[in-house]
Amino acid sequence: MSSLALETDEERWNADQDGLLQMLRPIPRISIQAFCETDAVAGAIRRAGEDRRMAKTHLKVQMRGLPAAIEHYRTAATPNLVLLETRMEPRELTAQLGSFAEVCDPSTKVVVIGNHNDVWLYRELVRAGISEYMVAPVLMADIVAVIANIFVDPGAEPLGRSIAFVGAKGGVGSSTLAHNIAWSMSSLFESEVVVADLDLPFGTANINFDQDPAQGIAEAVFAPERVDEVYLDRLLAQCAERLSLLAAPSTLDRVYDLDGEAFSQIIDTAQRTAPMVVLDVPHLWTGWARTTLMRADDIVITATPELANLRNTKNLVDMLKMLRPNDGPPKLIINQANVPKRPEIKPEDFSEPLGITPLAVIPFEPQLFGTAANNGRMLGETDRNHTIAKTIDELAHVLSGRREVTPKKRSGLAALLGRLKK
Repeated sequence: MSSLALETDEERWNADQDGLLQMLRPIPRISIQAFCETDAVAGAIRRAGEDRRMAKTHLKVQMRGLPAAIEHYRTAATPNLVLLETRMEPRELTAQLGSFAEVCDPSTKVVVIGNHNDVWLYRELVRAGISEYMVAPVLMADIVAVIANIFVDPGAEPLGRSIAFVGAKGGVGSSTLAHNIAWSMSSLFESEVVVADLDLPFGTANINFDQDPAQGIAEAVFAPERVDEVYLDRLLAQCAERLSLLAAPSTLDRVYDLDGEAFSQIIDTAQRTAPMVVLDVPHLWTGWARTTLMRADDIVITATPELANLRNTKNLVDMLKMLRPNDGPPKLIINQANVPKRPEIKPEDFSEPLGITPLAVIPFEPQLFGTAANNGRMLGETDRNHTIAKTIDELAHVLSGRREVTPKKRSGLAALLGRLKK
């Protein structure tokens, strides 16, 4: 088989795994213990534990398989889920599981990973109360999927997609792009979009959308016990027919020392109410900002073509790769390009050390952006036919998953570059 065919098979395999993960809802807060016999299965389970969909779970992996599990639980309570890897023969396995049942709490779910693709064994395990039987070798995505199938309500409404926008530096236009892309999504696709401004002291979404709501996201942050779909709906400001805003207070009458889970319940609730949730994340590095970026379905970094932006973008990309090992890299938009007389890094030189092709290179156009901002209007409302407004629409299509970026020649003031892989 040729190397090209091997690459194609590998790409197809990776795409299948990515597709499986993208369809899964986050796993609830549960405890999981695994008892493995091989490094391969232990490694797959550990990688599953690093996935953002497993962020709320507590996972512990041990070796020596089923005998170790039986011995361990003679003196310890069993967790919500036990993963057992075994290479025993089917009849020996069913006998040993009888001993395991004596030390296992009735409420604990059990998944067995074995080497035998045997219908008789599967039926016996199901009859014995085993939740699922997997045949090795197992993949990380398969493990996450099995856990989700056990602990996520199959009748639950689908979750909306969350896209987090963050700037490589302050003032690069991340918030402006987040708001304009959200507006385009809501108007182009006739789909509900929620914008959450997470910059509590200095957020600009209320200004950009010409809103002055009496309540907003701060009320939810400081009263998390009240957050549900009904309460959140009362806090939303209607910016357009299908666009709602969780506005930041943008005041300094209190300090905003928030814990790492400050926005988690708000975002989870918002995703149950709208197909698309746009998160406007300020340029800072706190526990809650880290958590928000780690758990978002997609991330867009906005940067200007300067050295400090390149350094910060590289740091973000590297950190997000570590936090999200089973997800693709964040998306990149280069903004405020071609400022007169300013030395700049060329887009291809900016993207090369990152290994990421920019979704778009948006030129410096102060007249258009300034007019829109000063009037509380979006770019598409200010000049529907402007090239940048059309670029924003193209980004809305790409980030919502409705189509890929297609390479095109530079035209007018902006050009989309590269090709975004699904």
